[in-house]
Amino acid sequence: MTDPAGLHFAHARAPGKINLFLKVGQLQDDGYHELATAFQAVSLYEEVRAYPADDFSVSFTGTVDTTGLSTDGSNLAIKAARLLARKTGYTGGVRLEVEKNVPIAGGMGGGSADAAATLVACDALWGTEASREELVAMAAKLGADVPFALTGGTAIGTGRGDQLSPALAKGRFHWVLALAEFGMSTPDVYTALDRHREKHAQDIFPASLQPTVDADVLQALRAGDPRQLAEALRNDLQAPALGLAPGLGSILELGERVGALAGIVSGSGPTLAFLVPDADSALELQVELSASGLHALRVTGPVHGARLVQEW
Repeated sequence: MTDPAGLHFAHARAPGKINLFLKVGQLQDDGYHELATAFQAVSLYEEVRAYPADDFSVSFTGTVDTTGLSTDGSNLAIKAARLLARKTGYTGGVRLEVEKNVPIAGGMGGGSADAAATLVACDALWGTEASREELVAMAAKLGADVPFALTGGTAIGTGRGDQLSPALAKGRFHWVLALAEFGMSTPDVYTALDRHREKHAQDIFPASLQPTVDADVLQALRAGDPRQLAEALRNDLQAPALGLAPGLGSILELGERVGALAGIVSGSGPTLAFLVPDADSALELQVELSASGLHALRVTGPVHGARLVQEW
């Protein structure tokens, strides 16, 4: 452990994610599902600044409404800081200031990005010198999406999504996000999926015990071909998300009608991600969606995971 004396703060940044592919396996006895997903980290970031303190606290600002976020020990950033302190034997605390730009309860892993950036920032602030492997192991204890927020890029996730293997992605993919003014509960979306499968068990193929990512997804990523990737996008949570928030369906149709190669619900929703061929197409689609009264953002992927931006 290095001596962090004199270090006034540490600033780390972590990205939100899009699930390019998400296949949900059967409901297990432990209440969870086996997943097979392809993650891509995109250029919409959470910013975490960590300052020395005797105890643990967190506050929020940002481009999204943060008024409903908890600031007690149940917050994932606080959990991340406490876990790092416990694992490394650090006896002080930290004051966290989080600038949120990823939608809250939006299916893009914003809370997971907060946790990943907190691990990196606190490790620098405290001089605890945890290895990357140690940070990834801690991330997995915090939540299924936290390891990917830490590693970034493009990756295949199995298990609960936390068992990662890197996926080769050539070039840059351009996305336009349509952000909702509301959030969705991930457990509610999974419950809706399970109910749909149970209700229609006689009419649909049973879910796989151990789902896998389709080969055409990996081929499209390796080729850096957005048109090929558009054909391969899949999200098993999309239908239940649309069932819980039917208005999202008309937005998906609008985006595809005015220029997107394809649109998909990101994760458990309600954020919608539209894949486009290039930067000019992204700008055109953003303008079209904004003209319809939607909050639309342009992002690109893949980008790196949680990284230290500054320490002083």
